[in-house]
Amino acid sequence: MSALYPSLNGKNVVVSGGADGIGAATVKLFALQGCQVFFLDISKEKADKVINDIKQINEANAPGRPAVKTPIFYECDVTDLLLLESIAKDILHKHEIVHVLVNNAAAPGNKARQMTPEVTLEDWDFNVNTNLRHVFFLTKALAPTMLSYGGGSIINLGSITWRIPASGTPVYAACKAAIMGLTRSQSKEFGARNVRVNSVMPGAIATSNQIEQVYKPSPEYHAEVIQSQSLKRDLQPEDVAKVIVFLGSDEASAVTGSSYVVDGGWTSDP
Repeated sequence: MSALYPSLNGKNVVVSGGADGIGAATVKLFALQGCQVFFLDISKEKADKVINDIKQINEANAPGRPAVKTPIFYECDVTDLLLLESIAKDILHKHEIVHVLVNNAAAPGNKARQMTPEVTLEDWDFNVNTNLRHVFFLTKALAPTMLSYGGGSIINLGSITWRIPASGTPVYAACKAAIMGLTRSQSKEFGARNVRVNSVMPGAIATSNQIEQVYKPSPEYHAEVIQSQSLKRDLQPEDVAKVIVFLGSDEASAVTGSSYVVDGGWTSDP
C-alpha cells in the first residue's frame, strides 16, 4: 500500500505518456490519492487497460482511503503541438485548474538507441519533439493557471543516461540533460508564485517495454544493470511513481529546482 497524502485528495493531475510503464504507474498512484487524473498517450488500447485496472482497484478500495476517480484519457501524439494545446485548453475549460503536471512522455527505446552515425535529421526531430519539445509547450499551456491560482507542481521526467554516461543514445541523452536545465530555469521563473518545478531521473526501470526490447534480447545488459546498481534488484515503475507523487504533494512544498535520482544507486555524482 502506497503512502497517502491528504493534500492531493481532489486535485487535478495531468500525465503525458500515461498508458504504460512509469506513466501508467503514476496515473494509478495519483488516482489512489483521490485525484482526478487526465492522461495523454498515443495508445488507446494500453490506456483502456490502465483505466480498467484502476476501476478494479476502486472496487477493492481499502477503508479509510479516498474514493478513486476514473482517469480521463486523451489520445494524443505529443509531437502534434496543435492537438496538445487543444487538449490542454479542453481540460482547463472543463476543470478550470491543473494542480499537478507530470511531463513523462518519451520516445520508445528502439527510437532512442542510435549511435551518432545512424541518426538522421528525421530521427533527430522525432527524438527532440517527443522527449523535450512537448515538455516545454505542455508546461507553457498549463502553468499560467497554476500561477494565477497561486500554486502548483510540475514534475519533468529526465534520465540518468547522460550522467552515466551511456553510449548509443546521443540525442536522447541530450534531451534528458536539457530537461534538468529547463527544470532549474523554470523553477526560478515560477517560484515567486508558488509553482514548484522538479525533475525525476530514473535509471534502468523494468517496464514491459524494457523487459521485452532490452532485457530479454540482451541478458548481458540486464546483468550489467544489476552489477552497476547498489540495489541488486529490478527497479519497478512504481519505484519512480512514488517519488513523483511525493513531489506533487504538499509534503514537498519547499522542494523546487531539484532532481531526484531513482536508479538503485547506479550513479553517485551529485
